[in-house]
Amino acid sequence: MKKILLLTALSGSLLSGCYSTQINMSMGNMRLITSSANPQEVMDFATKACQGDFYQGASFLSKAGKEYRFKCVKAQENEVLIPIPGTTLGPDKKDDAK
Repeated sequence: MKKILLLTALSGSLLSGCYSTQINMSMGNMRLITSSANPQEVMDFATKACQGDFYQGASFLSKAGKEYRFKCVKAQENEVLIPIPGTTLGPDKKDDAK
């Protein structure tokens, strides 16, 4: 029993040192993400979140403190995906399928 309590306390303290990233608002194609991670990890998270909602990817709009605003973009809208300055977008899945 003592081992279980020790492991639980230890794993909780280890997880508190990890980065925190969460979607605070999702309205239509807009996403508000709060994160303490580095910008590249936030960009990757936003892209995966938008692709999970059947969009092509995430386009960066603005940053205020730890809050990032993104717009999810569909391919047929002919909009350009804009990364967070200093980051890159991941490879396009459509190119891999060809």
